[in-house]
Amino acid sequence: MTGVGLKVRNLNKAFGGLVVARNITLDLAPGDRKALIGPNGAGKSTFTNLITGIIAPTSGEITLDGRDIRPMSESQRVKAGVAKTFQITTLFKALTVRENLRLPLLERRGWLGRLIRRADSYPEVEMEIDGLLKQFKLTHHAHTPVDRLAYGQQRLVEMAMTLALKPRILILDEPAAGVPSSESPLIMEAIAALPADLSVLIIEHDMNLVFKVAAKIIVLVAGAILMEGTPAEISADARVRDLYLGAHHD
Repeated sequence: MTGVGLKVRNLNKAFGGLVVARNITLDLAPGDRKALIGPNGAGKSTFTNLITGIIAPTSGEITLDGRDIRPMSESQRVKAGVAKTFQITTLFKALTVRENLRLPLLERRGWLGRLIRRADSYPEVEMEIDGLLKQFKLTHHAHTPVDRLAYGQQRLVEMAMTLALKPRILILDEPAAGVPSSESPLIMEAIAALPADLSVLIIEHDMNLVFKVAAKIIVLVAGAILMEGTPAEISADARVRDLYLGAHHD
């Protein structure tokens, strides 16, 4: 099973003299549920941008199933199986939930640019949409325009759209950001219901969510990994408490 999943080795990124990623080494195997935490400015966004292909590393390796993905563009990496939740602004707010989910499914099949039939006339696509609606408990909202949904449900639509791309590696970028605490159980349930063989990396400030859904937590400080461990190991570490948890008890 060597080479299976995402492997990052000695990843470095510098913008001139500013080092934003330092010797980052980590694995995301099939089925992993890991969270990446760290104070603001720790380099979490830079790291996800290196993985998704938005920026190129100064040095280091990134492989998926043993294949070097560094030469791949952002869209090529999505096709290879590395997907990050769409930013909420990319939801088509005036379209219904079903119409939003249809777009990535048609895109994945290469049909979006050359539709000869009505977009909703592909039975296999509609069946897959039904499955996603059920998985994310959105069936009753299928025909609701996205802008009429609660914010937590909009985040679920975003997760469902990303899952529609059939990724191997799913990066959930602050899935609970802006979601009222009354709706955060929706997000936790959705993460718990993700396919068992999917590798999930959660970037999140909400420690409550992180400790509930992640089996391993990676702490990033000043572009470098301070430690990786179970939630119990992380919460017991004095350095983490001083650096991060202590400052986030608001």
